[in-house]
Amino acid sequence: MIIDLNPEFGYELVCSAPYAYWLKKNGHYVKVITSNGMKPFYWFCDEVEEKYNSRSIDNSTNGVQLLPNNWIHHNALSNFGKVYESLTEDEKIIANGWLDYSKWIAPPYADKYYKSGTPDLKNYVVISNRFNLEHGETPIGYFDIESLYTMFNILKDKGYNVIYKRPKNTEFTTDPNELCNKSITANVESIGIINDYELTEYFDNVYLFDDIVKNIGGTYNEAQLTIYSSSEGFISMGGGSSILCSYFNKPVIIYVNTSKDVRPGYFEGESYFKKLSNAEILPVIDNKKHIIQRGFRDYTKVYENINKYL
Repeated sequence: MIIDLNPEFGYELVCSAPYAYWLKKNGHYVKVITSNGMKPFYWFCDEVEEKYNSRSIDNSTNGVQLLPNNWIHHNALSNFGKVYESLTEDEKIIANGWLDYSKWIAPPYADKYYKSGTPDLKNYVVISNRFNLEHGETPIGYFDIESLYTMFNILKDKGYNVIYKRPKNTEFTTDPNELCNKSITANVESIGIINDYELTEYFDNVYLFDDIVKNIGGTYNEAQLTIYSSSEGFISMGGGSSILCSYFNKPVIIYVNTSKDVRPGYFEGESYFKKLSNAEILPVIDNKKHIIQRGFRDYTKVYENINKYL
């Protein structure tokens, strides 16, 4: 069986890798043709060809159209026997995030990449941030300097180290939404204008993700999977980064602003988020339109979940 695709990262983690793993577990020869850097996610395959140097958001041509699940947000046709638009409002709530799992097994990344003593840092939480285009529009959903400062302090008081991740989008194969990646900055009293990377220097318990990757060695994704496998928990923006965090059996606090993830019931019931591992999924929905109306992002429930679940 050959799987040939270059979709968004989240689609690979939800629609492709579990299908490939199901095929392998059921005795099939599996070859995957994928984007550069993705081989660690398909370690179980017989052959992996890293072919693509860019990702496509066109799901009619990027390969996902040939998978059992060709849409990440639901599979109403399989589960209800009718298209999503024909469902009642109650059925839509049930359908949101629910895929066809008949040919779907989540690869055990946590077991595969766990290495006792690696990385050297212990008792840490990963904060996964981003500042990318949001469906072609200027970013509005992200962790700003003030929220990072608050989270760093909360986690320090709770005895955690923090690994702070905000990719420069040069570390992996990108899609069109990742072409914009600017600095997150703020004018901090008594310090001046600093960015989020510089903020970490003011905390003795906060480490930059890319520095840890360099210490581990190997490819970026091999190191990333190793780091995640030993984390005590995750705080993530929605999208592909939160999907990856959900593979590792630890609490995942997800700050969600855009896309179909804001639909009612998306993280409940038969959602794929609940089937990637035994992780506790803790979404905080702060809809983009509400942010615009009130004029600020509300991280209150993110802080509450950190205090309660980490």
